[in-house]
Amino acid sequence: MNDKKKKGGVLLGAAFLMATSAIGPGFLTQTAQFTSTHQASFGFVILVSIILSAIAQVNIWRVLCTTGLRGQDVANKVLPGIGYLVAFMIVLGGLVFNIGNVGGGALGFNTLLGIPTEVGYVLAGAAAILVFVSKNAGGVMDTLTKILGGIMIVVIFIVIILVKPPVGSALKNTFVPDAPVSDLVPAIITLLGGTVGGYITFAGAHRLIDAGVTGEENLKEINKSSVMGIGIATIVRVFLFLAVLGVVVNVSGAVEKLAESKNPAADAFLLGAGQIGNRFAGLVLLCAAITSIIGAAYTSVSFLKTFHPAIAKNENWITIGFIVVSTLIMLRIGEPATLLVLAGAVNGLILPISLGICLIASKKKSIMGEKYHHPTWLLVLGIIVVIISAYLGITTFVSKLGSLL
Repeated sequence: MNDKKKKGGVLLGAAFLMATSAIGPGFLTQTAQFTSTHQASFGFVILVSIILSAIAQVNIWRVLCTTGLRGQDVANKVLPGIGYLVAFMIVLGGLVFNIGNVGGGALGFNTLLGIPTEVGYVLAGAAAILVFVSKNAGGVMDTLTKILGGIMIVVIFIVIILVKPPVGSALKNTFVPDAPVSDLVPAIITLLGGTVGGYITFAGAHRLIDAGVTGEENLKEINKSSVMGIGIATIVRVFLFLAVLGVVVNVSGAVEKLAESKNPAADAFLLGAGQIGNRFAGLVLLCAAITSIIGAAYTSVSFLKTFHPAIAKNENWITIGFIVVSTLIMLRIGEPATLLVLAGAVNGLILPISLGICLIASKKKSIMGEKYHHPTWLLVLGIIVVIISAYLGITTFVSKLGSLL
């Protein structure tokens, strides 16, 4: 019974780690901005992105957790050397996004408690470091991501009650949007990358591998945990969408104000629920930032530790070093806008590469074992997601790189 309970805790912890890795400051900003722009039609964007994200996530988690191999190791078995490229891209993207997450944590401390930004950087980094000081870092990480993820859901739900969004209109537009679908495509791709792009989709899978939840005998639980992760991220996305939609519809001039805002999620809460809404926004932002710092650091280092025994032996200390470097860079350069744009472009390329590698691996008995069978429908849908994400990832990368040069 204890083993079953412990396993259930790991499965839920992996789901929350994946979800809260996705729910960072950028996630909150994207959702608020797109809700302000597309209003009720943003529900359709969420629906499509959920479907595409679930397809990508289930494919990747099945391959990694069945084999017990991390992403870089599966990649090297498919094509020797490519695992190093994938690891480099993910660690680079994870570092840059972690710099942004530290900044988001500082903004959360400032909004919630009025703490100066420079002090907030240090506090956000220190809060995440405390997790990895513990000998049972995995267990602490599971518990903390569940608690902070739960706080975000409850707080945003309270704001929904206060702002009274048009739920009927949101539900109708989720399936039949008023806006032209062509206008919604860029938002769909942005959400896809923000939910399962870069290191995010690997966070939970690598956590299950570290906890020993691997092999075909655990496929049912692995699938359940992967879908649960998408589900948790979706609940936060939908709740935030409804909260901001209520503000946009019910508060005069909200669309214009949010269009000019540097922190649209916080400003939406302020417009809809006054100062208490502003404090709630600070709490949500703080929880989102700290869990994302933890998820980015843990997953990035997990891509390095199979390359040398010393890295695996000192995993917690290297993870702490990763967070320290992120914090020091944020203190040094301030808002890393250019770095975040470039990292976002690189992130868009990682999903089609990593998913494509996993789909190839799924058909190789030398990797998966003689008895494993990857569902054909899942393979076909995965190929479709690879094609869509590759095309849009490349075009996004070229356009963003061009704007920076």
